[in-house]
Amino acid sequence: MGNRADEYGTDVEIYRKPLTAALHADTPTGAPEKLLALLDGLGLERKTVTTAGPVYVWHEVPEQLTEAEQKKLVSRAVPSLLVAGYLVNITSDVFDADAYGEAADEIRAKRAGAATASSAPAAVPPPATSAGRSRRSA
Repeated sequence: MGNRADEYGTDVEIYRKPLTAALHADTPTGAPEKLLALLDGLGLERKTVTTAGPVYVWHEVPEQLTEAEQKKLVSRAVPSLLVAGYLVNITSDVFDADAYGEAADEIRAKRAGAATASSAPAAVPPPATSAGRSRRSA
């Protein structure tokens, strides 16, 4: 049982599991709790399978959501993951550019508000793509 994050060397791989309606967010084997907790906090449900070998952990979008709501949820998660320094890949068939843009704008506004409150200049990152390029150490 492997996962796409292990296979592709990313921190999070977001995709529709083949032959199902489930949207998955795979993390590498042994992913740090900080990453798993961030995905929990972004509305994804943690799933775990224990085998004779490693413990497999992944996240899924709540199944009671409509397809549009599922795409919106995972797309809105990407900017938060990128800002946290994680390398993320999301497949184009589940990516909602408008939801991504809204989430990125909210993060920029929050940072600008915090900077104004502290009288420091806002450090607003440039618009990110659907795949991050940095990687945070565990």
